[in-house]
Amino acid sequence: MLKQTLAATALLVLGASTALAHVSLQVREAPVGSTYRAIFQVPHGCEGKPTHVVRVKIPEGVIAVKPQPKAGWTLEKIKGAYAKSYDYYGTPTSEGVKEIVWSGGSLGDDEYDEFVLRVYLTKDLKAGETLYFPVVQECGDGLAERWIEIPAEGQSADDLELPAPEVKLLKAAGGH
Repeated sequence: MLKQTLAATALLVLGASTALAHVSLQVREAPVGSTYRAIFQVPHGCEGKPTHVVRVKIPEGVIAVKPQPKAGWTLEKIKGAYAKSYDYYGTPTSEGVKEIVWSGGSLGDDEYDEFVLRVYLTKDLKAGETLYFPVVQECGDGLAERWIEIPAEGQSADDLELPAPEVKLLKAAGGH
């Protein structure tokens, strides 16, 4: 009887953790004024349907965006003007990639994958703050998961149903 109860409890916990799984960043801290490899972990599709599109919105203050191509997926870089000009190793930069879209692939609801960007976190960003990368997963039959919620003052990502992936900004590293 005890074994059956433990097995049932384990299945409930496993099911609950799977249902609560969300898109997240593998490395959740990075210093301002540095290159950051953003690895978006996508743990499933949408309500049993495979994911066919992954969209990542690039936050202000993040420049020099270079996405990693994925076999079987089409890559689109949507460019635009930044709110201001940023210094990128001595070069003023006032426009660049604002959104990345991987499309045409298929990530089953029972599969896991990673989508990768290399970016520069400008010195204009503030250490101690959290930076959010809103992500939208588009799936079959018009279903979508919108990981775009950003905590209000006094909230944490744990308080949200569909939190945007986040990275805590650290003080700039020393050296060159």
